[in-house]
Amino acid sequence: MALFSKLAKYKDFGLLVIRLGLGLMFIWHGYPKLMGGPKMWKELGGAMGYVGIHFLPIVWGLAAALTETIGGVLLILGLAFRPVCLVLVINLCVAIAMHLHSGGLDDAAHAIEDAVTFTGLFFIGPGKYSVDKR
Repeated sequence: MALFSKLAKYKDFGLLVIRLGLGLMFIWHGYPKLMGGPKMWKELGGAMGYVGIHFLPIVWGLAAALTETIGGVLLILGLAFRPVCLVLVINLCVAIAMHLHSGGLDDAAHAIEDAVTFTGLFFIGPGKYSVDKR
């Protein structure tokens, strides 16, 4: 549409908006998990059982909480952007498996949407308003 054609020059600003929004939400969800301690980490890490990994749930839970919290910060900064997107997609695949098993597609939809978004961002990159500047 001609009306919106000039917005293409703001692609990098759009990527910044996406990074800020998603990063803040992942910090919002990850930080309480990180502060929840070993009991929370064990419960969170138990989700790895849905992908066939049944050992060290506390370690996996801590890894998931760190991925969401620190990943959100790095996402906002645009630092180590592609590796962060990849790790978040892996984290979300575990969440998808858990939600599909326990509640079905309706419960898994949000994790699926985020995984698709991070997969796309992995290929697009963070834009020029980032520490990576690519």
